[in-house]
Amino acid sequence: MLAVFVKEINSFLNSLIAYIVIGVFLTSIGLLMWVFPESSILEYGYADMSTLFNLGPYVFMFLIPAITMRFFSEEKRTGTEELLMTKPLTTLQIILGKYLAGFSLVVLSVLPTLIYFYSVYALGNPVGNLDISGTVGSYIGLILLGGVFVAIGIFSSALTDNQVVAFVLSVFLCFVLYSGLSSLATIDVWGDVSLWLQELSLVFHYESLSRGLIDIADIIYFISVIALMVFFTQLKLDAKKW
Repeated sequence: MLAVFVKEINSFLNSLIAYIVIGVFLTSIGLLMWVFPESSILEYGYADMSTLFNLGPYVFMFLIPAITMRFFSEEKRTGTEELLMTKPLTTLQIILGKYLAGFSLVVLSVLPTLIYFYSVYALGNPVGNLDISGTVGSYIGLILLGGVFVAIGIFSSALTDNQVVAFVLSVFLCFVLYSGLSSLATIDVWGDVSLWLQELSLVFHYESLSRGLIDIADIIYFISVIALMVFFTQLKLDAKKW
């Protein structure tokens, strides 16, 4: 598993993928937080990180599928999938190696935003006039959400040998699980099912963490979705062995 992880990390670092993804994420969030007047902290004069945590998931929704679309699609296209599967590794180890590589890139993308956090902290009046607990909870939620998107992306990549199809499918699934279910719950036809749909959505648990209340139920939810997507990916890849 470590060998797969190292291979994927080297693949990222030896190409422009990692640098483009991190650069696009930081640049887009930076522009939204400091430059564009509709969302700039400097315009509305309130020290918070809401722009990052409200818009970050939607940026991730496109950038993470761009990372993961090649994980298994590229293996299928180049014919190296069969070679990979014959290595002395279980299917789960292969999946987890690729997953950890993608998740590491997500964490590397989020870490530089601590500069934005420090800037907002220093600009507060008085200095430090910032909801620290809410910010910490939001960072935890954003990283866990990125982990879910990586798992969804890997599953989508395992379904097809076409990277474009894998990208589109991954974006669609990320959107549905993040805000699609909660939007569906607002339609007045579901009755008691509406609350159930709302609680199934990623945004429900993400916003819960963003309030600064680190509820173990929310963390278990994210981990469960990741485990479920990894399990589906394993089923898909193991089905080809039969």
